[in-house]
This record gives sequence, C-alpha cells and structure tokens, in this order.
Amino acid sequence: MLATIQYNSRKLQINLSQPLDISIPMRASKSNANAWYIEEPTIEAVKFEDDVISVAEGAAVNFNTINFNPHAHGTHTECVGHITKEVHSVNQNLKQFFFLAEVVTVAPEELDGDTVISKAQLQFALGNKKRDAIVIRTMPNTTDKLSRQYSNTNWTYLQEDAVAFLVKKGIKHLLIDLPSVDREEDGGELKAHKVFWNFNGKLRKDATITEFIYVPNNVDDGEYFLNLQIAPFENDATPSKPILYKVLD
Repeated sequence: MLATIQYNSRKLQINLSQPLDISIPMRASKSNANAWYIEEPTIEAVKFEDDVISVAEGAAVNFNTINFNPHAHGTHTECVGHITKEVHSVNQNLKQFFFLAEVVTVAPEELDGDTVISKAQLQFALGNKKRDAIVIRTMPNTTDKLSRQYSNTNWTYLQEDAVAFLVKKGIKHLLIDLPSVDREEDGGELKAHKVFWNFNGKLRKDATITEFIYVPNNVDDGEYFLNLQIAPFENDATPSKPILYKVLD
C-alpha cells in the first residue's frame, strides 16, 4: 500500500505494508533484555482467594497484572521529566508521532577503557542532512541485543559534544540500541541527557530519547519515515514501539 505524504516542503512516498519494527518486545522471562540491576518483568494472572483468573485455570478470561520498569525492561521513550524535580510526562509532551529520521550505523571508539560514540562519527554519518530524528545502531549488531543483560557491563555511551552536535542539527528525537545514552556509572552527571534536553536553559520538553531499540541488519542506513508509538502512561518514560518506513525514491 503506497502512500504519498506531504511533510514540510517535501512529498514523501512510503509503503505502509512494509513497516520495520525496531522495538524489543517485553517478556516475563530472565532472558528479557534488562539493565539497572533489577529483576525481570513479571506477567501473572490475578488471584482472588483460591481463584486464578486465567482461562487455563478455568476462568472465562485472562486477567494479568504486569510488573515492569520502562527504563530497565525494553524499548522505551522518555522526556525531560526523567531528570527534573518537576513532573513532566512523556504522554503530555509528545504530541506529534511522525518524523523524518536517519538510520546510522556506528562502530564505537575506545576511550580510556570505555567505548563511546563521538561527535566526529555523527558528523560523518549525518553530513548536511536535515532530520527530526536519528536512529543509532551500534556495532557489533547481533541478535543477542534482544536478550542481553546489561547490568555491570559499562556499555557504550554518547560523548557530550556528540549530543550537542545533534541538538545543533535540530534533532528532536534520539533513538539508540543501548539502555542509556549516558555511561552506566557516571556519578549521576547524566551529561548526554542534560545536553539533549538543555537542562540548564529552556527545557526541550518536546524532545525525546528512545533507548533499548534493536535495528536488524537487513535495515539499511538511510532516510526513513518514523512513527514513534508510545503507551499513554503519565510518567517520565513509557514503553514504546518505533516503526520505520523506508522513504522511496
């Protein structure tokens, strides 16, 4: 199903029948992708005294309670409320859901025992392109990202000036296949988050960071139309389902 979309001054053609889902599903399993030192999510049937509300247990319906943390248990989208005393809800601040995005693949650089994504790498990847969103795929890109246990692994992170470059480029929505854009243990500095949301100035309330995505290897680098789907939680972060559509020539 081909669709022609007027986006700013451009007409984009996309195939709505070929969505590319770059979210990681949440499962009640120890093999669920995980970070931040907490247990796996749980999905359990409600119990009323001796009754288990599950069709398998004789009930008329399945009636499950889900316990999870959006930051730790899979693909999620967060707003500036993640780092402010004042409550800011991603559901209240994200009001548009379609964006022109660039998918880029980056091989992290070594720096003082860490692996980082640098400003120079993002400059090379984006060049003069004007995009609302960037989708960063890190190398190596193996399917174990779907179940990786990230706690105490010192994952790759974005350098502060790399994020400042994205802000200067007009990037409003940053998507990455890591649990955080910042270092796992940084003493609470959160430099990348703070730069992206302009923490010490006028807050970029409509800007979002989406973490814990997975971009399969059969998705080429390049221009895409992004549908950033979120669950309507009144919270700083919510589970999300980003979908890409290749922009056709």
